Amino acid sequence: MSEKKYWFSAKKYGWGWGFPSTWQGWVVYCVYFALLIAGLLVVPPAKSKIGFFAYTVALSAVLCGVCYAKGEPPKWRWGRR
Repeated sequence: MSEKKYWFSAKKYGWGWGFPSTWQGWVVYCVYFALLIAGLLVVPPAKSKIGFFAYTVALSAVLCGVCYAKGEPPKWRWGRR
């Protein structure tokens, strides 16, 4: 049985995930930032601050969901022991 390869490694300190550890994780980050920049054009913050904020929150929630599904299990970390 092969070992599960996580797309996102856990942060060394704190809770959550750090930089991607596989190419799939980097693709997820690149798509996230591309969609965030596209949001500047589709929902410009100068015209709709609330709309852009909602778009950014929704997009970030999807990113967190992918990190949760494909990353190391999150837990509070105080460094490598």
